[in-house]
Amino acid sequence: MESIKNVAIITGGNSSEIVISRKTAENILTNLDHTRYRCILITIIGKEWIAAVADKEYAVDKNDFTILTPEERIDFDCVFIAIHGTPGEDGKLQGYFDLLEIPYTTPSLLNTTLTFSKWHCNTLLKQMGIKCAGSYLVRKGDPISPDAIAKELGLPCFIKPNNAGSSFGISKVKKIEGILPAIEKAFGEDAEVLIESAMIGREVTCGVLNFKGAIKALPITEIISNNEFFDFEAKYNGASQEITPANITPEITNEVQAIVVDIYHRLNMTGIIRIDFILQQDGPYVIEINTVPGLTVGSLIPQQAEASGIPLADLFSNAIEQAILNSQKA
Repeated sequence: MESIKNVAIITGGNSSEIVISRKTAENILTNLDHTRYRCILITIIGKEWIAAVADKEYAVDKNDFTILTPEERIDFDCVFIAIHGTPGEDGKLQGYFDLLEIPYTTPSLLNTTLTFSKWHCNTLLKQMGIKCAGSYLVRKGDPISPDAIAKELGLPCFIKPNNAGSSFGISKVKKIEGILPAIEKAFGEDAEVLIESAMIGREVTCGVLNFKGAIKALPITEIISNNEFFDFEAKYNGASQEITPANITPEITNEVQAIVVDIYHRLNMTGIIRIDFILQQDGPYVIEINTVPGLTVGSLIPQQAEASGIPLADLFSNAIEQAILNSQKA
């Protein structure tokens, strides 16, 4: 009989995405098979790492990621990282768990660090021959010329934090005089700001994972926002239509799914990731790669898993088992 594995579900984080992180962790906790996994919720906010065990709170020993209660010492077989943004999606926790040799469910330190910086990730993808929007990176203290930005990228353009998600701090700018205020708004979330050409086209997104030993692209979702773009309200407050599977041609479906599988394979990804696209006349353009995508009740990956016939219990348990297998191969 298989022994029950101790699994830490980590939530919280140090960014505006904490509210989504908590919902993701709740959904994972609800759907995992508790006859196979003993799940312990751990909240990380800054330097406070607090575990909830039998309705009591205990500090996590960061030296070895264990919990000491009056009854037992708890160590973990795997960590399910449910923190969107820092420190769960930017490589910090991945590096920590690598040192402790504890398996985790996300891609590696290298891949989370790379993809968290949208500009660096898209620069690499372009070198790989994958289409991405034209972009421009601005750091705090850099000289900024709205005229030069408009000339290089055109208007409208998107201005967003380079290292953030859930559409916090993002603006669609249609006039030159809106560039500087939008940059300042984005600086409220991050010290780096990405400015991208606004591509007009249908927005689709596709999850991809290693499912039971094979790389699998999930059904594609088309996103139709009721707002100017797929912002926070559209993502999480119902101001959008999310159609899964997307009403697109088999040819486009095959092309998008081939791209996500290719990226997953060539970057040696692990875990569940989601890649967002804008469809253009000359093919799909990658917007960004999400290495800790939302897994809330209404999130896109659970919708795609359902359309693929994968129950959430299987999706989440597969993430744990694959993480343990990957650690054994390393």
